[in-house]
Amino acid sequence: MVKTVASDALRNMPLTAACALHLQWINQGISGKCEALVNSVSKLAAMRLLLIALSLFVAPLTTRAQLSGGYGYPAAPASLGNALEGSSASAHRLNAIGSAGLTEPASPAVWSSSALEPSATGSGTSGGGFDHYEIAPAATWRQIPFSRMGIGADISPLGIGLKSAIVLNHYFDARLMGNFFSLDTGRFEINGFNVDAKVHMASAAAALDFYPFGSVFRFSPGVMFYNGNQISATANINPGTDFSFNNKSFYSAKPNPVTGATPLMGVGTFGFHKTQPALTLTTGFGKFIPHSERHWSFPVEFGVALTGSPTVQVVMSGWACEDPFQKKCSNVADLTNPVGASFNNELQTRLNKLRGNLDKVQVYPMFSTSVVYSFNIR
Repeated sequence: MVKTVASDALRNMPLTAACALHLQWINQGISGKCEALVNSVSKLAAMRLLLIALSLFVAPLTTRAQLSGGYGYPAAPASLGNALEGSSASAHRLNAIGSAGLTEPASPAVWSSSALEPSATGSGTSGGGFDHYEIAPAATWRQIPFSRMGIGADISPLGIGLKSAIVLNHYFDARLMGNFFSLDTGRFEINGFNVDAKVHMASAAAALDFYPFGSVFRFSPGVMFYNGNQISATANINPGTDFSFNNKSFYSAKPNPVTGATPLMGVGTFGFHKTQPALTLTTGFGKFIPHSERHWSFPVEFGVALTGSPTVQVVMSGWACEDPFQKKCSNVADLTNPVGASFNNELQTRLNKLRGNLDKVQVYPMFSTSVVYSFNIR
């Protein structure tokens, strides 16, 4: 009987009070019973602290699961909110979700925080403050057509690129691209040839980006409707410099005011625009416009433009000689002179051989990594 009464009393008594009672029981000769009862009270207190800790840990996880876009989660029952009244923020979140009855949003836009705000008569935190949420489930994100666009840049074999893209729907985007680059090497000399080379790159194209199954993999057919890509060079051949076409040697003539002879000069053009407009076929990874609220993207692209084989044109002027003493010379434009006719025949034979080798190359490479910034326009 004494043990039962003491146990009931100690359940509702602080540990310090129990120890005080323990000292009294020592005087009464029952210290052994007090020690056993104090151990029981300590175990009950530890179990209670463990249950409180678990409830505080489970409450945020349950709330996050219902808010993370997993539409299969049921609304939190009111009983669960009542069980967690010790944490006012967690209880408010669960009650707000249960009362709002959230389901998959009909609009592809971000979930509105108003759905989570309790009514004027509903429960809330003291002082009138409430938690607000704006959560976009990425797995079901849908863009409204023409609602978002991106502007970016890249560096590729076409030069420095500027591009813009716009959303058509969940599977298609449209792109407009422009590339440019210009370089003048200035004059330099190679084996008696004073050369000034220029690189001129300019093109414009459009493409349709298709993302199968809404994935990040992309297939992009397009058209290059303007292409002015070419490399040109002007060469002044020093007087007396020798060179050969097809193992036949020629010499640049020395200036002669009597005969009118002038040193040779040539202009060559290497073009990459035989076919215009040209079909482009590319693929890659990463969306030019993220179908989410992200702003930056870094898509990778590689493919070809069906520009046809490169073109080669060479125009020569001046006088050429067949001997180092310059006894047999002629203006290369005079096809009636044996020297001029021989020079042009050897030149065309060499160019035809070069063009035949270039005919094997019918495409122009395209590969780049872009930096794109996207934003909403609707």
